[in-house]
Amino acid sequence: MKVNSDRDISFKSIYTNRAVKRGLEFASSNGALFGASATVAFSIMRPFSIMYTPKTDLENRKIAAGKSITSSLINFLLMLLVSVPLAKSVKEIDKNPKKYLSTDAIKMLKDKNKQITDSKGYIFATQLFKLGIAGVVAVPKAIMTASGMPYIVNSLSTNKKDGENISFKGRFSEQTAKHISNTLNKSSMLKFIDKYKDSNFPMHITALTDTIATLAFMHQAKNSKKIEETRKNTLIYNAGISTLLSIIGGYTADKLLDKPTKNFIKKYKEKNCNDKNLGKQLQGIKIAKPFLILGTIYYILIPLISTFLAEKAYEKK
Repeated sequence: MKVNSDRDISFKSIYTNRAVKRGLEFASSNGALFGASATVAFSIMRPFSIMYTPKTDLENRKIAAGKSITSSLINFLLMLLVSVPLAKSVKEIDKNPKKYLSTDAIKMLKDKNKQITDSKGYIFATQLFKLGIAGVVAVPKAIMTASGMPYIVNSLSTNKKDGENISFKGRFSEQTAKHISNTLNKSSMLKFIDKYKDSNFPMHITALTDTIATLAFMHQAKNSKKIEETRKNTLIYNAGISTLLSIIGGYTADKLLDKPTKNFIKKYKEKNCNDKNLGKQLQGIKIAKPFLILGTIYYILIPLISTFLAEKAYEKK
């Protein structure tokens, strides 16, 4: 069967594939929601990894799998509600920086011979809000996960509800854009941006968010009256071990993939040198990288290890 070259989605066309480009642009525009979407995709695999962990109690496996499913779904819904209007607000600033940012802020954020939206400082500053929102949502997500998890574990069927169309209209985006720009105009914030704009901030923010979410979940699970007392410690150990191994493995993999990523970006630039959205796509590569690395490790590789170690830790205790 022949496939039209314009629609070829093979590995050879990854540099020019439309779906890949749209995905990278999405990651650049709304990294938090991209990460939540990737989490849902990866979470499909995690329960299978957990359930096939050898030499572990079936009920502990069910609880760990239930936590994974509940967490990913709640995370996606919260990110959808919170990150979409925030991303729209940042776009308001993108369209007209002079309207929102002070002259000093523009001068400090803007690189030479570049538009402000393509400068390292501005990208770092706006991504702090886009990615940082996941950290803000981490605590309520953990609380909701601990509360909703028992229902997932105890029931194999779910009641389907018609989705509601979410509308973000009115002056909300403009008002939020003003609040964001007021923060960016502060001299202390500008100094912070200038100091850390060249750092590996996508990985740092993602790791910090995961840590906050895990600590909040562990605390909530410990105090939950809906989770069986005999299962709590194993669940808490599982969450802590999973996140710790994921972050350590994530930073290690990120470092090992540094050179291949640079080569990929170089090749991508060559293939798409005339694409008007090239800058956004390159930014998307850097944003997507930690989510894909941590997702692969946390949702596919770690479950087998953490479920096994959590049960052994509890048994030893």
